[in-house]
Amino acid sequence: MKINVEVECTPEEARRAMGLPDLAPVHDRYVKMMVEAIEKQGTPEGFEQMMRGWAPMGEAGMNFWRGLFDASAGTKSGS
Repeated sequence: MKINVEVECTPEEARRAMGLPDLAPVHDRYVKMMVEAIEKQGTPEGFEQMMRGWAPMGEAGMNFWRGLFDASAGTKSGS
């Protein structure tokens, strides 16, 4: 026997139904901190250094994203 149940709801309603926390305030604060840091840094090198500290898995995470962006742009990273 197979039973299919379709539920039509918004992502917010689904989050609440599953008992997941609302991370919107955390996300908004994170984005605000990033914007402020970018405005203060002003250089690509400063931004990269800031992201190294914030990125998941530190250097390994940065290398992953750099490789992904390089691959999509058709370039090869020199590091």
